[in-house]
Amino acid sequence: MGEEEEEGSSSSSSSLSLPDTQFFGLLSNLLQQVESLSNQEEVELRSKIQALGLEVTKVPSKSTPVLDELELASELDRLSAKLDNVDEMISSAMASDPQVKALLSSTADVWMPVITANSNERESLAASVDDNDQAKENSSK
Repeated sequence: MGEEEEEGSSSSSSSLSLPDTQFFGLLSNLLQQVESLSNQEEVELRSKIQALGLEVTKVPSKSTPVLDELELASELDRLSAKLDNVDEMISSAMASDPQVKALLSSTADVWMPVITANSNERESLAASVDDNDQAKENSSK
């Protein structure tokens, strides 16, 4: 019975942000490939990817106060700075290693829509992925 609870909770949390989960899974996969090709462990980059993944997939609490315009602008600036940092890391990795550039280029169709989507597109994408998952579950029963 305990296994069912764990299984149910993990699937419901991953279904909330399946595109994000897939994206960060892809990033981790790419990092593993880069590490195996270069025979170097990228501890700092791995921890940053994991931290960003946790940040993106957080479910906001219901008691979050409504932000005024200045607080919202400040929060957007903070998030923008995080994205700039990620962009810098990706750009430097691509510049220093042609294999990284090839991996990112060959998988752009997976990660670009997640990064560039606005909130409505992300909700639509999540809904379509949920529908596909439910159809697969129903057909496997």
